This record gives sequence, C-alpha cells and structure tokens, in this order.
Amino acid sequence: MTIAEHRMTDYLEAESHPASHANARTSARAFGTVDRWLGSVVETAAAGLVLAEIGIMLAGVIMRYVFHSPLIWSDELASILFLWLSMLGAVIALRRGEHMRMTGLVSHVGPGARAFLDTIAAVAPLALLALILHPAFDYASEEQIIVTPALEISNAWRAAAIPVGMTLMTIVAAIRLATHHRPALIVAAFITTTILIAAFWLAGPLLAPLGRYNLIIFFVGVVAANVFAGVPIAFSFALATFGYLALTTSTPMMVMVGRLDEGMSHLILLAVPLFIFLGALIEMTGMARAMIQFLASLLGHVRGGLSYVLIGAMYLVSGISGSKIADMAAIAPVLLPEMQRRGAKPGDLVALLSATGAQTETIPPSIVLITIGSVTGVSIAALFTGGLLPALVVGTALCVVVWRRYRHEDLSHVRRASKREIAKLTLVALPAILLPFVIRTAVVEGVATATEVSTIGIAYAVLMGLLVYRQFPWRRLKPMLIETASLTGAIIFIIGCATAMAWGLTQSGFSQQLAKAMAAIPGGAYGFLAISILAFVVLGSVLEGIPAIVLFGPLLFPIAKQAGVHEVHYAMVVILAMGIGLFAPPFGVGYYGACAISKISPDEGLKHIWGYVAALFIGLVVVAAVPWLSIGFLKF
Repeated sequence: MTIAEHRMTDYLEAESHPASHANARTSARAFGTVDRWLGSVVETAAAGLVLAEIGIMLAGVIMRYVFHSPLIWSDELASILFLWLSMLGAVIALRRGEHMRMTGLVSHVGPGARAFLDTIAAVAPLALLALILHPAFDYASEEQIIVTPALEISNAWRAAAIPVGMTLMTIVAAIRLATHHRPALIVAAFITTTILIAAFWLAGPLLAPLGRYNLIIFFVGVVAANVFAGVPIAFSFALATFGYLALTTSTPMMVMVGRLDEGMSHLILLAVPLFIFLGALIEMTGMARAMIQFLASLLGHVRGGLSYVLIGAMYLVSGISGSKIADMAAIAPVLLPEMQRRGAKPGDLVALLSATGAQTETIPPSIVLITIGSVTGVSIAALFTGGLLPALVVGTALCVVVWRRYRHEDLSHVRRASKREIAKLTLVALPAILLPFVIRTAVVEGVATATEVSTIGIAYAVLMGLLVYRQFPWRRLKPMLIETASLTGAIIFIIGCATAMAWGLTQSGFSQQLAKAMAAIPGGAYGFLAISILAFVVLGSVLEGIPAIVLFGPLLFPIAKQAGVHEVHYAMVVILAMGIGLFAPPFGVGYYGACAISKISPDEGLKHIWGYVAALFIGLVVVAAVPWLSIGFLKF
C-alpha cells in the first residue's frame, strides 16, 4: 500500500464508523491504483518527449552545420512536442506537489489553520481547471482550421496538449486532494471556495463600473490572497486573470487560453528542459565533482579557502546548468561536509550557499536570462555576454565577507596539495572546465542558438561521462528525465499563466499608466534603476524570479529604454535584485531550497546571512552604477 493509500485510510477511519473501514480501504486502494497507473503513463510519455526533443534539436544542428542540409521541419516539430512536454510536465509537478508556491505565511500559523489552508491550496487549482477546461477544448477545436507551414498538419495536434493536460491535471488534483486531506477539511474548503466564486459572480454587475480599480481587486487582492494562502503561483495568476476577464470585460475565455498558449510556445523556452537535463548530467557523470576537487586543490589551504571554492564552483557550474537548485544540489554534497569538518558553522554554510545562488543568476545559460530574452525580445547572445562580469563583481563582494569571517581560521591540520596533485586534478577537471566555455562561445559567436547549444552540451557531457570519467549509471537516466519534465512543466506553466495575466494588464491600459508614472520619477536613469531594484527585490521574494520577469518584463523594459538605460544593463540589474529577494529570508523560496539541499535548519542561517545580503546589495549597486560592467563587451 502506498503512502497516499495509508493517509486516505487513516483519515477515513478517524472520521467514520468502524463498519465502514473496509470501504475506506477499498477506496484508498482504488485511488492508489489509478494514481500509480496514471503517474506511470504520464511520466513515461514526458521522459520520452524530453529524449525526442534532444534528438530532434541535435539532428537539426548536425544537418545544418555538418551536412549543410537543414531540416526545415525540425523547429516546428520541436515546438509541437514542447507544448505537450510542458503540459505533461505540469501534470507531473501537480501530482508531486512541485509547483512553485509561497509557504512563508502558511508555515507560521497553527496546525489546524495550516491544514485548512493546505486544503484550500489543493482545491483552488481544481476550481480553476473546472472553469477553464471548456474554453480550452473550444480553443483546440478552433485551431483545427490552421495548417502548420512545414509539416502541413492541423495545428490542433499541438493545441490539443492544453485541454488534454488540463484534463489530466484535474484528475491528478482530485486524487491528490482525496488522498492527502481529511474529508471534513475537503468539504469545508469546497464550501469556502464555492462561496467566494459565487460572491464574485454575483458582484459582477457592481465590479464592471469600477474600471481600473478592478486591477487592484484582482491583480493585487486576489493574487496576494491566493499566493499567501499557499496556492501555487501559476494557479494564483490564472485565477485572478480569469476572474478579471470574466467579470469585468466581455473577452471570451478562449482568448485567455490563447494567451496561455502564446506564453508557453516560444521556441527559445525549449532551452529550459535541455539545460535542466544538462545540469543533471554533469552531476551524474562526475564532472561537477571534478571541477570542485580542482578548485579545492588550489585554494583548500587558504583561510576560508573552501568558501572561495564554493563561490567559484557555483560560478563555473552555473555556466552549464540553467537551474540554481540543480547547481546547489551538485555542489553542496561535495563541499559542505568537508567545510563542516574544518569547523565551519552550518548556518554560515547555508547562508553562503544561498548567497551564491543570488550571485550567479546572471551567468549564462541562466533560465532567467533565457526567459527575459523570450518575453522582451532582447538578444540572448547579448544577455549571455553581459551576464559574466556582474556575477564576478558580486562574487568579489561575497569574497570580502568570507575573508573577514575566516581570517583567523585554524588550518594547522590542513595539508596543502602538491604541484603533482594539482596537475593531476587539473587534467581530470579540464574536460568539465571546458564545457561552460564551449557553450558560451558557441552562442556568442553565432555557431548555435541558445536552444541548440544545449544539445551540444548534452552530447559532450554524455561522451565525457562514458569515455573519460567512466561514470554513467543508466538506471538514473529515466528519473532524471522525469525530474526534467516536472521542473520544466512547473516553470513553463507559470510563464504561460503570467503571460495571460500580463496581457490582461496591458489591455486594461495599465502599461501606459505605468510608463507615465515611471517616466515622472526624479533622477533620470539612476532614479529609475533605484525604484526597479526595490521593486524586484520585493517581487523576487514574493513571486520568485520567472513569474516576476514574465509579468513585468514586457512592461518595464520599454520604459527603461526610454529612460536611457541599456536593455542588457537593465536586465542584469533586475535579475540581481530579484535574486536577492529570492534567496534572502524570510520569504525567499531559494533560501529554503538551499536549506533543504544542505540539510541545515533555516533558523541556523538567519544570523549569518545578513552580511552576505549586504555584500550582494553593494555588488548590485556597483553593477547598477557602472553600465560598462554589463555592456562593455557587447558587439554594437
């Protein structure tokens, strides 16, 4: 019997007459059987789609650059499969409870209130899916008449991914609700949700005349209420957008589905799953460990040396993976145990790990950089070039804090690596060290696009794992593919929902009002940057990075350009500001991710992290004040 079945049985037994125990166990087994079967089918299909995307993109690169015979249909097929991958990944993420959500408030309330809010957070996605499922089927039906240019098939084959994915999410959400929450709480949550929806519907005639005050009601009030109640961020955005469009405008809900599709269908976003998988590969093949051991041989004998290694390793590994959580997961298990053996305080370790997550957000091929390029039209190659120096500046600020804290460290028991050992570790690490430079050079020099270059990196990592490091456990491949699909689904679904919400804001005229307000800020470009820094620190802590960028990037980047701020410089400033909010307590989700990876209590890191946060701010101010750091190496 699965854990879910045990929970279902326990809950029903606690609230039912003993005579119903047999029925409860039967229901639990039935739910468990359906959950296992559905989960297996969806996960296998999603893993196959990740492999298919890698194969298609790599074949396209080889045919174009080696045989000079491009596959004209490769991008189109990859785009079709990518939407299916994103929706199936969103199903897996919902089944596993891996959609991004804000739990800072929920975790501080009493057990009873927390259980109720957790149940509300499970019912809210069901409510949205019930409301939008019919428009999603209508949208897919409308797409039947459109024929794709290369494959010459109906676009319904692609658009069908949305209603199919939403149907599967509905089933998964219902099973998860039934197996993880008590019946009494489920009933209470359903009643509460129904009352709230009915109240908004009945208030529709009163809302319509309020005009732009509805933006505050829905995009501030409804979003904040859902996010702080623990509802996944993507569903919070979608619920607010659906309510706003349905109750205050005459827009057909099929249009919202279209905007959701538009947000999820940018081909550049295909780089997200490919770089996530590449990050998992470098950990599995031992390439990350080789880089860390090389850096440790150089700096391990210096006071605070392993802390410098941690900063340097995050800088290097971030040039391969696009996911900060993946980067930290590759580095922490190798470095942190040795640092603790040397007497480092666990709280200081998790604080520095979290700070390096914020520091390295601008290092290509960061998923945030790719997302900015996708939603704002800024050149990916320019962003990749501009992100290296700002991260170096912020990393230097962190090194100053490390030097101050560890300048009296006792290293009498630490042996300095010999030149022979350093040479050997250099030789071992060289293939791994070269990979980030291969990736950056290929993109910046135009050899491959940001999407295509990830497949080159994957092929390189596989070859190194098989032939050089001789570490390639095949049994880990399927779980890695499934993890890639799940994280991809969570990220891309947020982008889709945030795109729909941003469209609703734009149609309301909010963007024009925002442009006028921002243009009136005193201080010119630097005044605009200061306000943006404060705004994105808050947004990063509440909404996480990608939702904040998708929601506000298309609105603020044109304003930044009007204010005289170079778009690449502005991108670096807002990414670093957002990273500080994301990785700083008490609300930063990235901080708690670092704590989970390092297996250290969040409370231990609180008294140590503020020095690193101050260093991050100082580095950010330097990057904002000196545009050359972001744009000095661009080819104008």
